[in-house]
Amino acid sequence: MTVAVETGLWQLDPARTSVVIRHKTMWGLVTVKGAFAAVTGEGEVQADGTARGTVTLDVASLDTKNGKRDKHLRSADLFDVERHPTITFAVDNAVVAQDDTVEVAGQLTVRGITRPQPVVARVTAASAEDVTLGTEFTVDRDQFDMGWNQMGMLRGLTTVVGTLVFTRVKG
Repeated sequence: MTVAVETGLWQLDPARTSVVIRHKTMWGLVTVKGAFAAVTGEGEVQADGTARGTVTLDVASLDTKNGKRDKHLRSADLFDVERHPTITFAVDNAVVAQDDTVEVAGQLTVRGITRPQPVVARVTAASAEDVTLGTEFTVDRDQFDMGWNQMGMLRGLTTVVGTLVFTRVKG
């Protein structure tokens, strides 16, 4: 399915979008999953087929189904929601390849720290009005000053899994 996405402005559809994180804890024995309930974003597809835009996560909306853990995740030990209420992924450039993969060059900002974050996404559905991208990538939380690790319980990288649905903005 080689896709040509329409040029113009696109808005993230939060009702059909999901962003989930997974991280190993308890010395690698348990995988904790959490979903961000509040995700916003927008993008623009240029005439040459490249795109740029932004996806923003409301950190306070992260839900791991454990209130005590969620409170700790929001604390200064980890996400520090009081000082840094959002996580932002700014897409500098995205290009759709022949195999419907999307090579994304972007900047991830967590806790006020911005780092380059290359991402490969896949166009999983597309029409003149909607485009759905699926992605999975890893993030090293230590790069964002999230090194809290009591008794070495947290190991490895955090996996981010996203299904992002964008709808074309009528002009």
